[in-house]
Amino acid sequence: MTARVLVLGIGNVLWADEGFGVRCVERLAQTYAFGPDVRLLDGGTQGLYLLPFLEEVDTLLVFDAVDYGLAPGTLKIVEDDEVPAYMGAKKMSLHQTGFQDVIATAQLMGYCPEKLILIGCQPEELEDYGGGLREVVSAQITPAIEIAVEKLRGLGVDVQKGQTRSPDLADPSIQRSAYEMGRPSEEEACRVGDDRFLPQDV
Repeated sequence: MTARVLVLGIGNVLWADEGFGVRCVERLAQTYAFGPDVRLLDGGTQGLYLLPFLEEVDTLLVFDAVDYGLAPGTLKIVEDDEVPAYMGAKKMSLHQTGFQDVIATAQLMGYCPEKLILIGCQPEELEDYGGGLREVVSAQITPAIEIAVEKLRGLGVDVQKGQTRSPDLADPSIQRSAYEMGRPSEEEACRVGDDRFLPQDV
């Protein structure tokens, strides 16, 4: 059976809270089982390379860090026609996936999914290169997943407790536990730029 639902996590795990979407789809795969009609995908920062995945589904659910101008850690759910207005309308960094362009292109080509759901979380920190999610954002992964499960079940999708194995998820070496436990401390590795070119104390 061809997947009819795409659950997509986008963002860059190297820039702190920008990895929220990727970490959500990763946790979803670890805690829930889906049938072959649902595809879980770590979209990272692939941008327009994601277009073929949209072509084959009629429902798209996206997890992402989105600058809504709200308090850090705030979840906001946007659906259908409102989604393109939020996706990439305000770029948070040079590393953010321009997913608004992806949706606009899919609409232009006539194969944008009929149902769009965006579960976004307001980030707290984006400038910590190599850093992990901040606590206030990390705490929203479980609530975001619960919202996603409720939305999918409301669409008639079979969602059960368990696990989903997918070749479309991140390599285990950069999944959250390995990534955050294995990274050096701030004292050992500069994460805000190349320390050879940063201002030095006089």
